[in-house]
Amino acid sequence: MKKPSKKYIEAAKKVDASKNYTVTEAVSLLKEVSFAKFDETVDLAFRLGVDPRHADQMVRGAIVMPAGTGKKTTVVVITAGEKMTEAEKAGADVVGGEDVINKIAGGWMEFDRVIATPDMMGKIGKIARILGPRGLMPNPKLGTVTNDIEKAVKEQKAGKVEYRTDKNGIVHVPIGKKSFTAEQLQENMKAVCGAIFRAKPSSAKGTYLKSLTISATMSPGIKVDTNDAATFSA
Repeated sequence: MKKPSKKYIEAAKKVDASKNYTVTEAVSLLKEVSFAKFDETVDLAFRLGVDPRHADQMVRGAIVMPAGTGKKTTVVVITAGEKMTEAEKAGADVVGGEDVINKIAGGWMEFDRVIATPDMMGKIGKIARILGPRGLMPNPKLGTVTNDIEKAVKEQKAGKVEYRTDKNGIVHVPIGKKSFTAEQLQENMKAVCGAIFRAKPSSAKGTYLKSLTISATMSPGIKVDTNDAATFSA
């Protein structure tokens, strides 16, 4: 195991590992202990009381970050006819039909999101094995299979983030950059906490949110009071 750096050790000393911080306290402390010279990504890690092996306990969804993500999102729209013009006007980076599908099949992957109209899903099936493992396959539940192309593109450009539980019941959600103000990070954090609680499966038993940690790319994790996080579920 790699030995922690001196800067990490000094940062960790400022974090009380036995304490669960309020959302406001956690964000404030994170700003203080983030030491990397680059603009680190701020991440939330939710440990949920669900069993992802059961389909009815999979927690998955998407949310538009109120303060954005701090990241430029390259959006591809696969559609036909008048919807192409709609996509272009909405700000999509790449718009096309079978030509784009063939380009992706040929190995092109320089994009972050794929949006498609329902009529194109049959043709997109040929690249499902390419997009699926990367979490890029258009999905109506996530708003990426739709006829409202303008809305979908604008949401993705504004900072729409998808989330899902991994095999251990953990959900990781990036909520912005270290350069964000504390208020912006809190705003995004509260929005994500609310979305996770609203996505609670009816079949989940016992404690739903077992733990919540916030961290930056290089920083130590900071435990967040789950009761405080739960207040944003309304």
